[in-house]
Amino acid sequence: MLNCLVVGAGIAGLASGIALHKAGHRPVIFEAYGAPSDGIGGFLTVAVNGFDALGTLGLRAPAVRLGFSTPLMSMYLGSNGKHLIDFDYGGSLPDGTTARTMTRSDLYSMLREEAGRRGIPVAYGKQLTTVEERPDGVRAVFQDRTTAEGDLVVGADGLHSRVRPLIDPASPAPRNIPLLNTGGIVKAGVLSPGLLDVETRRMKMVFGKRCFYCYMQDPDGRVWWFANPLQRSSEDPATLDSGARKAWLLRLVAGDRTPMAAIINATEDIIRPYTTSDFPSIPRWHRDRLVLVGDAAHAASPSSGQGASMAIEDAVALGRSVRDLRPGSLPEALERYEHERRARAELIVEWGRRNAAPKIRGQFKRVFEDLVLPAVFRGMARRSPDNFDWVYRHHIEWDAANSPIH
Repeated sequence: MLNCLVVGAGIAGLASGIALHKAGHRPVIFEAYGAPSDGIGGFLTVAVNGFDALGTLGLRAPAVRLGFSTPLMSMYLGSNGKHLIDFDYGGSLPDGTTARTMTRSDLYSMLREEAGRRGIPVAYGKQLTTVEERPDGVRAVFQDRTTAEGDLVVGADGLHSRVRPLIDPASPAPRNIPLLNTGGIVKAGVLSPGLLDVETRRMKMVFGKRCFYCYMQDPDGRVWWFANPLQRSSEDPATLDSGARKAWLLRLVAGDRTPMAAIINATEDIIRPYTTSDFPSIPRWHRDRLVLVGDAAHAASPSSGQGASMAIEDAVALGRSVRDLRPGSLPEALERYEHERRARAELIVEWGRRNAAPKIRGQFKRVFEDLVLPAVFRGMARRSPDNFDWVYRHHIEWDAANSPIH
């Protein structure tokens, strides 16, 4: 049995703790912030491959009670309202589970409560400073001068990981994507009846004149939306107060033939805009007794729609790789985990960056692309509907025997 020190108590860290516990090990999770983050953050979509991985952890049932089903998406031009394409967001699992949109807080709280039920400790206010490696284990040192000893350190500490440079000091910095992220949720009954032009279960995505955005309606009548404005060096919308933030967004959607302006006006709390980054590749995911999961290893653009799902997949793959350890076989297990996950993760990162590229539109590019995008999406519609199966049909067989690395 390994004593596992998991650094980071977000989605990746909690899922990793649960997977390591399932594998028969003893995880302890350390979080830099001083308290749980229930109620904090925006929303996300867990795709069907994420639900498949949650099922392996015994968590599909509680997860499908979160949020609402969003298996469909449609794309439009904001300038003239032209319909571009309809997508099925990964189809469904054999039990009917589809992609679901939920608040990050709800997913986090479900995982945190499950970790508690399984007796997995979470220590708060523990910011990692370094890891001391010994022949028989590791010793984590935290900013408050406390320490913890174990057999394995799992870096689940996100884009700005403290564990990543301990594995490889030459690891590159995150790569910027010149898009911002913001959004919000409009209460039911606030918007005028008949204003919305999208049914429940469908995301309506719009290439607007000045901004890409998406909105959807849940079964209770609330409207969920996000926007990806261009990041410009001459402005910093994150510093705007709530009123100025709303006015800024209204200018970006002005003139589009959608209800987006009314949606923004009706939103009480707009998420403070934040920047987008990814990792094309990092040299090493593990070294000796240190290993990375989630965004610490392979942060993808939100345009991939795969951040949470990939973090949960990582957790399952890591747990499976260290499930049946023989004495001295931990390095081989970590090598197996990286070997199994790296190629898929890097493909997802690049896929997410390609998905983000059409959103990066200046005025001249926008005019040109509004002319050519309909033809581009018609070509996509003629392709096989199975061409995204590599994303959504991924399954990790927990009970399969671990194979040797060749």
